[in-house]
Amino acid sequence: MAMATDRQLLLSGRYLLTMEEGCPPIEEGALLIAGENIAAVGKTAELLQRYPQAPRLHTPHGLIMPGLVNVHTHAAMSLFRGLADDLPLMRWLNDYIFPVEATLSAEMVQVGTLLSLCEMIRSGTTSFCDMYLFAGAVAEAVEESGMRAWLGEAIYDFPSPSYGELENGLALTEELIARYREHPLINMTLVAHAVYTCSPALLIRVAKMARQANLPLAIHLAENEEEEKSCRERYGLSPVHHLEQLGLLGPNLIAAHCVMPDDAEIALLARRGVKVAHCPHSNMKLGSGIAPVDTMLAAGICVGLGTDGSASNNTVDMFAEMASMARIHKARRRDPLPVTAQEALHCATLGGAKVLGAEQVIGSLAVGKKADCIVLDLDQPHLTPLYHPVSHLVYATKGSDVLHSMVNGRILMQDRKLCTLDETAILCQAREIAQVVAQRQTAPVDNKR
Repeated sequence: MAMATDRQLLLSGRYLLTMEEGCPPIEEGALLIAGENIAAVGKTAELLQRYPQAPRLHTPHGLIMPGLVNVHTHAAMSLFRGLADDLPLMRWLNDYIFPVEATLSAEMVQVGTLLSLCEMIRSGTTSFCDMYLFAGAVAEAVEESGMRAWLGEAIYDFPSPSYGELENGLALTEELIARYREHPLINMTLVAHAVYTCSPALLIRVAKMARQANLPLAIHLAENEEEEKSCRERYGLSPVHHLEQLGLLGPNLIAAHCVMPDDAEIALLARRGVKVAHCPHSNMKLGSGIAPVDTMLAAGICVGLGTDGSASNNTVDMFAEMASMARIHKARRRDPLPVTAQEALHCATLGGAKVLGAEQVIGSLAVGKKADCIVLDLDQPHLTPLYHPVSHLVYATKGSDVLHSMVNGRILMQDRKLCTLDETAILCQAREIAQVVAQRQTAPVDNKR
């Protein structure tokens, strides 16, 4: 029997999906949560008998599952949602995003992050990996929300609106690493923005910092044809081989997008143990292409699912991302088998946890792991009838079907009501900032080629 604790909760529903290998959905299943951890997993009737005094949150039509893990996003970019759509990546970045980012403040980033966290909690995400500006403000927002996060300050060769000159950014990164080293929910990462914004010397330096601190290193990699072309013109190598030559490819590298790698480069990424963050919606919307994720999975690469920022997606709804991941590779190959519903769901849960090096802590529901879970309402027309829960989760479920959300044993949302964030106040602040952003926008959006 699990050890007694002052804070217990029996979470029960119609189905329990643990995402543990070989474990099918448990009908009438339940979790006993004790403090921050999962203390028991099994049939509801059995756990009720073993823990009769535990308070119970029961959802008769509920499906209990691990919280979703978003392995690549820029949370505060929710402030730029819809600001400049229908544009290719480099024009979108250089003509619209970089100029408006130059006017950001820590307060704006904190509000934008909080806005994104409201959406994440509402749509089932419990953990995310963020690379952006003013990472300290992002961390403060995460603490307020109660979510779990991996955060890093984006490092560039040019001055940042967050820290100014490069040396300040590296010093800020070291300060944040020290500040959050023992934090229960916030984990720091190193962030080298991309091969086109970081010199070889800077990439090597940031990679060394990551190795010394034993932390992940996140980077945008091989995102589109223009990046591929410019890297070959500048260094005589593709982005993947450029990082290989610099010694960056390794198990601690989280490579976002990876649209362009060929079969030989995929084999190289697999040999080096590189982790990949797949962002299908953003890649489609920016016209970057479709990452060959089915080939990556077949090669044994650890793949997680990410939304990218809301300025290029335009949501952080991981259920929508799963649906796209499972569908686009079928269309690309003209074959219904390349990425199955089970594989897409794995990438959004345990696979994402593995990308972040946290598979022993989150990503599945097992005794001893942290109580990061969500409950979906299956009592919906679009979820009825239900023959195969996993297929429904990927092909039919919406983020708005999430009823309850919990991180580290703490309820963040119950019955669709946020428990840790003042959503009304956040929406009001975001609208006020949007008025300022609109006034500062210097280039009219023209999507004509």
